[in-house]
Amino acid sequence: MMMVMNNGSLRVDLRMIADMVEPGSRVLDVGCGEGALLDWLGKEKNVDGRGIELSMAGVSAAVSHGLSVIQGDADTDLKDYPSGAFDYVILSQTLQATYEPRTVLSHMLRIGRRAIVSFPNFGHWRVRLHLLLNGTMPVTDTLAYDWYDTPNIHFCTVRDFVDLCRELGITVERSIALDRDGKAMLLPGWAGAANLFADQGLFMLSRKG
Repeated sequence: MMMVMNNGSLRVDLRMIADMVEPGSRVLDVGCGEGALLDWLGKEKNVDGRGIELSMAGVSAAVSHGLSVIQGDADTDLKDYPSGAFDYVILSQTLQATYEPRTVLSHMLRIGRRAIVSFPNFGHWRVRLHLLLNGTMPVTDTLAYDWYDTPNIHFCTVRDFVDLCRELGITVERSIALDRDGKAMLLPGWAGAANLFADQGLFMLSRKG
């Protein structure tokens, strides 16, 4: 799936991630696809960017644009990176497709000063209503696969993710609820409302202490 709009600008949710990154930072983008975010960060924020992508097609496309991207798997390859190697480690719309989300998050915050994570929210009211009325797994804009061919392994809600961060001793520095188009939502009583109304969650994380 292309991550760049026709006018050359970043997809809305990727632009929000880019806005969280300080200029001149060292960045690792895990599951970077064809490298649209890395390309933008390099050009607009002078970021020293690296990428890991499971798809060889994505790696080839990124490398053809001069980006430093290698083929790799978040579940198995993050352990090989030295601690403190990056300022930010980014995982966009990929956490739910990993086999070991706890381990992936732990490695992200070992090798990076901060982690930026986004994922589809399985607690959205439309998902709940579909399950209640139809009794079948929902297909939505952000969960766009049938149950039998989805790459998603571990569905979670915004509340699940916040609870996991608390369990792992991770500080949530910033949290944003996104709608189906990747735009920020203003919600009262953030945590509970986001769990019900957000199509996606976006978080910036750091280690406590």
